Amino acid sequence: MSKTVDLLAGIPRNLAPQHCGWCGRRLEIAAGKGRRRRYCAQSCRQRAYERRTAVQRSGLPDDAVILSDTELAALQDRLFQLRCAAEDVVTAADDGAASEELRRMALELAHSARELERLR
Repeated sequence: MSKTVDLLAGIPRNLAPQHCGWCGRRLEIAAGKGRRRRYCAQSCRQRAYERRTAVQRSGLPDDAVILSDTELAALQDRLFQLRCAAEDVVTAADDGAASEELRRMALELAHSARELERLR
């Protein structure tokens, strides 16, 4: 197996953080051979299986994503927070904020983006 480099992060893909296919938690990087883990726990694996079988029975495409109204509203709220944080950084830069203030705001923006990666 050759080492491929993730173009966005510039790090080997096998060292890039992996996330649970159900809850989005970061998975531990396991040393050794074999398949990479897809889920952080048996319960996440079970929930993913239940969702897959329900989607198959409903006739929806395999790659369909189903969100409840509550989940959709929460996702929209998180996207709004991310946009506001990005706009705050732009406004601060336009107003001539100090570099340490811009750095602090950029760190908050990065934190919001990381939280948004966890869709569930």
